[in-house]
Amino acid sequence: MKRYLYIIFGLIAVGLGALGVVVPGLPTTPFLLLASWLFYRSSPRLQQWLLQSWLGKYIRNYHRLGGMTFAQKAGAIGIMVFMVLLSTFAFIPAGSVARIIVPAVGAVGVIVVAFAVPNAKEEDGN
Repeated sequence: MKRYLYIIFGLIAVGLGALGVVVPGLPTTPFLLLASWLFYRSSPRLQQWLLQSWLGKYIRNYHRLGGMTFAQKAGAIGIMVFMVLLSTFAFIPAGSVARIIVPAVGAVGVIVVAFAVPNAKEEDGN
């Protein structure tokens, strides 16, 4: 039963990761790393499929570099801040509690990317 739950949650994580490629502000790599871990625990065949798919490059780059480069972090944080500001001031009505919650959650996301996500190792020749 646990194996099937891991597979289901892994497939959901793959879907969210794929959606993150086209939806600004939605992360890609964390969802794909989660899916890879879930597939590792439940289905080596699905893990191989994920690593060999077009989404596998995000996982391989993360593993190869040991984290995110400064440019990747700066880009991710920039997109998150832009989307939080856009959402807060263009789509959320004034006086709504969401005008406090959305920036607070966005700030947590920025802190996580800036400080919890490991920095990538320098590549040779770059």
